Amino acid sequence: MKKDRHNRKAQILQALAQMLENEVGGKITTARLAAEVGVSEAALYRHFPSKGKMFEGLIEFIEETLISRMKAIRDGKARLLEQTDAVIVLWLTFAQKNPGMCRVMMGDALVGEHGRLRQRVAQLFARLETELRTWVRDAEIRDGERLCVPEAAFANFVVAMIEGQIHALVRHAYDYNALQYWEDQRHVLSAFLANRLEELPALN
Repeated sequence: MKKDRHNRKAQILQALAQMLENEVGGKITTARLAAEVGVSEAALYRHFPSKGKMFEGLIEFIEETLISRMKAIRDGKARLLEQTDAVIVLWLTFAQKNPGMCRVMMGDALVGEHGRLRQRVAQLFARLETELRTWVRDAEIRDGERLCVPEAAFANFVVAMIEGQIHALVRHAYDYNALQYWEDQRHVLSAFLANRLEELPALN
């Protein structure tokens, strides 16, 4: 029974994400969502007490997916440049492949919804920024790498780049390749790091 309930919740969130992808600009009501899932509105509310909770469920899915994959990148023990490269590609690929969830990440799908949902999305990007700051500190200890800019400035730079490309996806109605120029742009990131990294004294 518990597994069936989990599957139904996942089905509802999947249907919501699909409707957000297919109906840009349209208002998604619980009645229409219930019809899409093939259940009654009462059945929807047995799994989620409100439409806002459904959006929160999507945000939690996005966060769990991206942060867990970031953990795998971090555990790979690559150097800071390779880790940062992988994180940028991860977030932009996820946004590219999931237009409905991309709209949630940028707040486009949250217009008219409760303000707490926008705050929840802001927390998602704040968590990304915090993770990146931690990675810079780890690079100092593990690999003797040190940025000549504050770790907070570096993390903010990377997050701003990711957010800018995701905004471009929404602005172009997803007829846009967020990684189109990444092969060239990664050289800019590489030069930025290479020119601003200093070797710390060897740790005993």
